[in-house]
Amino acid sequence: MQLVDSHCHIDFDDLLPDLSNVLARAAENDVAYLMCVSVNLEDFPRIKKIADESAAEFAAKSPDELPNELNGKNAPRIYASVGVHPNHTGGHDPSADELTALADDPNVIAIGETGLDYFRKDDKPDWQRARFENHIAAARAADKPLIVHTRAAADDTMDMLESLDAERAGGVMHCFAEDWATAKRALDIGFYISFSGIVTFNNARDLQALAKKVPLESILVETDAPYLAPTPHRGKVNEPSFVRHTAMHLAELRDDTLDNIAHATTENFFRLFSCAVR
Repeated sequence: MQLVDSHCHIDFDDLLPDLSNVLARAAENDVAYLMCVSVNLEDFPRIKKIADESAAEFAAKSPDELPNELNGKNAPRIYASVGVHPNHTGGHDPSADELTALADDPNVIAIGETGLDYFRKDDKPDWQRARFENHIAAARAADKPLIVHTRAAADDTMDMLESLDAERAGGVMHCFAEDWATAKRALDIGFYISFSGIVTFNNARDLQALAKKVPLESILVETDAPYLAPTPHRGKVNEPSFVRHTAMHLAELRDDTLDNIAHATTENFFRLFSCAVR
């Protein structure tokens, strides 16, 4: 069995100092691949270095060897994205051409995370929409999928994805916690729905009902580590190994097996991020 943590931030200070052990625990829990997601350009070189080192370790092994063996299991293969989070301020705001150029790398397999977030905003800032538009344009130009963050902005997010032809690039609605109407709009343009530890929370009844309705071929799982640790680790620092709990909970909700959820979400990841090398 193999699992993919399709969205995490292992370069953050909560996880980076203990990264070798974080990856060992991921391996012990059958996490074979993970995506380290960019939130600003200032820290992107750190993410790229992690992904490049992972790729080099895999390339150095013969097909008969265990790549980057940790505690008897393969360490996860790590991929990178490039983008600027909708809430990030104070750093460089890249043009579509800059993002496209940075994405022209085999270990950078996605654009984002990007999107709209009005949760702590008194208005709907034009700069967020301009940034989102640049990311959508870059995804189309680079032919790499979008990682979309939306909070308190679902209608505007979907309106922009639809009107700017994001369907051409494809993408995922990460850490999904919106309603079925939003999920349906995303599915209708070929986007995937990614469930985080939120779906395991006792008070997430509406999201759990929605998780039963999304077609299995359109589901991903993620941690969003170091945030949103799933039950039974809620309130702790999250890490990629915990994606197993989210997959297990989805299996219970859908009256399915963990093996089947793991297989489907892994295949979905590589179908969406088609330039990712296994």
